Amino acid sequence: MRYFDLHCDTMTECCHKDIPLRENELHISLRKASVLDGFVQCYAVWIPDTLRGEEAFHWFCQVAERFCLEAGQNQDLLLPCKNPGELRQAETEGKYGAVLTVESGAALGGKLENIQVLKDLGVKMCTLTWNGENELGRGAGASGSGGLTAFGRNVIREFEAAGIIADLSHASPELFWNVAEEAKKPLVASHSNAWRVCKHRRNLTDEQFMAIKASGGLVGLNFYTAFLREEPEKASMEDLLRHAEHFLSLGGEDTLAMGGDMDGSSLPEDMADGLSAIPRLYELFLRHYPEALVEKLFYENAAGFFQNNGLL
Repeated sequence: MRYFDLHCDTMTECCHKDIPLRENELHISLRKASVLDGFVQCYAVWIPDTLRGEEAFHWFCQVAERFCLEAGQNQDLLLPCKNPGELRQAETEGKYGAVLTVESGAALGGKLENIQVLKDLGVKMCTLTWNGENELGRGAGASGSGGLTAFGRNVIREFEAAGIIADLSHASPELFWNVAEEAKKPLVASHSNAWRVCKHRRNLTDEQFMAIKASGGLVGLNFYTAFLREEPEKASMEDLLRHAEHFLSLGGEDTLAMGGDMDGSSLPEDMADGLSAIPRLYELFLRHYPEALVEKLFYENAAGFFQNNGLL
């Protein structure tokens, strides 16, 4: 089976703890990927809400440098995908695809000119916020009722010109709808579940999902226990199936993908081994859906999105 995941914090963990991507005890390692026939991972640079301005930009550069280092040290297994055609190249060469993304637009340090740095490094997607408020707007965990700032509106336009997708996971409701009005390119929520199934502020309402669907965008299912059910200690991969069923009931067979949030969250007990659990999750979905649909959810929708939009 093939697996394309829209969000993890593994590279940030590798940098912060100085541990290798190839072999480690994290949710994701290149060794664990050997259970898959094909694997593409979006590696996010997470910017905590304690960092702003130059400090945030410096932290982004540190983790991005680690991404480049890991790519260079693992050329036998890993192909960084930065340009159109490189995802297909990874598939053809039988290598794991690696896509650099960012979690929180605070990475820009409040400067539009830093978008060029992200572009040059191959960043393809960036959440505008994490949970707090930053120069671009208000995240899902911040108080108040603000949405996208004037700077944030400029960022949206510059991101689109640079080929960087504005990721709406972690957005406050106001920020979400401001971006939906502003954006000319498809909307993405890389790691967000269904509010109808689990009423957490980080999950998407049906209206938000439908807006993403109408734009030709993507929603990645998040494996974090707190987003799966109101009793997170009881969460299991069966709950992922419930969220998928709900999104599919809204016509999301071309919109839904995977965004596991591995190495950035607590996973259900039956998925505690991270990437090694993906074949079991795939088999669970196969018991409920045709193989062609499961292939779309686990790989083809995400791969097709990046290829059809000229990103990879």
